[in-house]
Amino acid sequence: MPNICVVGSLNMDLCVHTPRLPAMGETVAGGGFNASPGGKGANQAVAAAKLGAGVAMVGRVGGDIFGARLLESLRCNGVDTSHVRVTEEAPTGVAVILLHGGDNCIVVDPGANALLSPEDIPEEAIAGSDMLVLQLETTLEAVRRAMELARQHGVAVLLNPAPAQRLPAEILALADIITPNESECALLTGLPCGSPESAARAARALREMGVPKVVVTLGGSGVVYDVGGGPVHRPARPVRAVDTTAAGDCFTGALAVSLAGGSDFDAAVDFAQAAAALAVTRRGAQESLPGLEEVTQFL
Repeated sequence: MPNICVVGSLNMDLCVHTPRLPAMGETVAGGGFNASPGGKGANQAVAAAKLGAGVAMVGRVGGDIFGARLLESLRCNGVDTSHVRVTEEAPTGVAVILLHGGDNCIVVDPGANALLSPEDIPEEAIAGSDMLVLQLETTLEAVRRAMELARQHGVAVLLNPAPAQRLPAEILALADIITPNESECALLTGLPCGSPESAARAARALREMGVPKVVVTLGGSGVVYDVGGGPVHRPARPVRAVDTTAAGDCFTGALAVSLAGGSDFDAAVDFAQAAAALAVTRRGAQESLPGLEEVTQFL
């Protein structure tokens, strides 16, 4: 069983289904509301745990009801939460999600996630893992510290550079694998990524910037990856999308599990695409994430 350490965000997702997205100043009647555990870091941790990995989560939540529910969800899914700090200095992070036609738009208030510091990063948890997984919903200082510790201990680093932002060259240089979506890849490289052809050029640019292995996720257009042998395009698996909220997190978590378990890159991408395809057929974030047996049967 591979061991994965996830350093990242924990948010409560406040989701509203809407027949259309409102214009500024407009009110639209929604068609259903639910509050569910989320956050890119927590989603990736749960995805990996459901797929058979031993997972340790590192992050911060507030000392409120949302924080308690997030910790309960992680524990129920088999994630070690001993490195998640509860703070009274800020509330738990929240994401307000509007769902329309199988797609979404999201506003995130980081709350306690913004307080994660380099001192919060446990060296022993990283040193004892086969792979470190990170995103960008916490502080860059904490992200850098975790990546530096992984490098010191010879642990592979998978960076999901979301939400989109420009990154210092030293952070990119510490990543072994990077999994941007098209908008994140475009911001990192300054190149368009709206098609498999343009994503292939952007993936090559990221490799030239110092990242050995690049996977660009393109939603319904599949993925493009370049790990040194030239770009490869894999079309998406055809499914009926209901809610894409945690699809990218599911892909990243599944990719980490497969690679840490010893799969080659082609097989790992195939596994991750299958897991993400199953996730979008269900509503919610963590509750939509599939188990290992489901993914194996789907493949």
